[in-house]
Amino acid sequence: RKFASRPNAKMGFLHLFIVNQSGGLIYHRPLGPLAPRIGTNDWLRIGSTFHSLHAIAAEAAPVRLPGNKTINGCPDGIEEIEAGGVVVKCLQTRTDVKFILTAAPGTLDMDQALKEIYVLYADFTLKNPFYEIDMPIRCELFTEGVDALVERFDRSLISKR
Repeated sequence: RKFASRPNAKMGFLHLFIVNQSGGLIYHRPLGPLAPRIGTNDWLRIGSTFHSLHAIAAEAAPVRLPGNKTINGCPDGIEEIEAGGVVVKCLQTRTDVKFILTAAPGTLDMDQALKEIYVLYADFTLKNPFYEIDMPIRCELFTEGVDALVERFDRSLISKR
């Protein structure tokens, strides 16, 4: 995918990761020109490390939610990390699939973007008769939908200035 130049390249989405319930990385994609380029093994390591940290955070939390569940009924864990010039936002589904979006600080609507990516996943991946649960996502319609979503959010970011 070609990345369009952004008027303010310091804001915007960087990466999308999708991690299955056993901690395996099933999808990764750079979403912008500032996204670091890393090798396949590093992608896999990042996905499984986040899954492990998410589980540890749920157990080590000093305050537990009722039933150890979020408002949506999902298991408790990391929802957002902001540090060192990057924001990491996680949406965990009831089936324990984690959608992780990284972005530059100040990027707006990350929660909304994650929810829309989840809808794309449900529509184009889970309804695909050739897709097997917990296997890597190789669905062109899903990838095209993510690209269109990122472009729409980029245009929205420009118009809000």
